[in-house]
Amino acid sequence: MIAAPFGRLITAMVTPFKADLSVDWEGVETLAKHLVSTGHDAIVVSGTTGEAPTTSDDEKDELIRVVKAAVGNKVKVIAGAGNNETPHSVEQAIHAQKVGADGLLVVTPYYNKPSQRGLIAHHTHIAESVAIPQILYNVPGRTACDMLPDTVVALAQVPNIVGIKEATGNLERGRELLQRCPKSFAIYSGDDATFLDLMLMGAKGNISVTANVA
Repeated sequence: MIAAPFGRLITAMVTPFKADLSVDWEGVETLAKHLVSTGHDAIVVSGTTGEAPTTSDDEKDELIRVVKAAVGNKVKVIAGAGNNETPHSVEQAIHAQKVGADGLLVVTPYYNKPSQRGLIAHHTHIAESVAIPQILYNVPGRTACDMLPDTVVALAQVPNIVGIKEATGNLERGRELLQRCPKSFAIYSGDDATFLDLMLMGAKGNISVTANVA
């Protein structure tokens, strides 16, 4: 069996805030250490659950630094680095790599509704701009953009695109990806309600939200 590149249980960590809406950096450190102590294999910072749409680029960089300092080499830290503008996504990816992220989670561009050809160009350009591995993130219910299986198969050939967070909740879609993508390409569930079924089909793990508390 091909090993999961970032382990099996990856948590999309929430970002704690203070009452004045500033980031609670002490809370960030405490939560990251808690996730390590309770058996999580990797942590995603600045995902949607981590308030990526509402934090600044400087705050995103600092989240990586604080979490990396808190967890050391015990788990991998994956940075959310995608938005609906390719140059800005590239800039975020480069910054994430510079401040110590071990990998990237890159969501499909939201609102713009790019073509499948546009998705290939977008994710390939990001992947070619950094050395750290990228996990694709397909969540059409939130982005209004669905990365179709042909596109995923094409992107799976890009050397440092290593997997996908498949968050459609559609098990037939998951089955098709498992059948068509290279065995070295990791299919991760991104839907807590159906993750066990996808795991039983052969998915490598779960990138979870509820794992923050469950």
